[in-house]
Amino acid sequence: MKPRVSPTTVERSLGDDDFIVTKTDAKGRILYANRIFIALSGYTEAELLGSQHNIIRHPDMPRAVFKLLWDHIAAGQEFIGYVKNMARDGSFYWVLATVTPDRDGERGIVGYTSVRRKPQREAVAAASALYREMATAEAAAGAARAIEAGTAVLMKALNGRGYEQFVLAL
Repeated sequence: MKPRVSPTTVERSLGDDDFIVTKTDAKGRILYANRIFIALSGYTEAELLGSQHNIIRHPDMPRAVFKLLWDHIAAGQEFIGYVKNMARDGSFYWVLATVTPDRDGERGIVGYTSVRRKPQREAVAAASALYREMATAEAAAGAARAIEAGTAVLMKALNGRGYEQFVLAL
């Protein structure tokens, strides 16, 4: 069960040469977490292993972004995007995440590897503004239509570009 954590305004950041690495099973349960992830998240390795990766989900993140992520990786595609995560103490940190499917010998998806690095500040500002607009639309639409509303805001911002093209242009 995900612990109840209240967000704060305290921001943490990765070092310029740091990389966060996690591996999950196909349902998103953490199987491996590197020392940088463990330290930044504020959870112990024992608390992280077996937990859903959304243990670090920040409430500012629009649901539509995670729907897009899961649609991509479940289809066997790589996903690259900006993500705001929340540590155990409520502090937050931004990452540029690359998530790729892990496959078995028959090419079936058995899990996912995520590598995250420190994003550029300008990109965080742009992603943060877009995500605020998406989250506002999601809240106004209500739970049943939240993802649809957030996706509509995102599609308008993409203006015909793919999400990865948009992210890499930030």
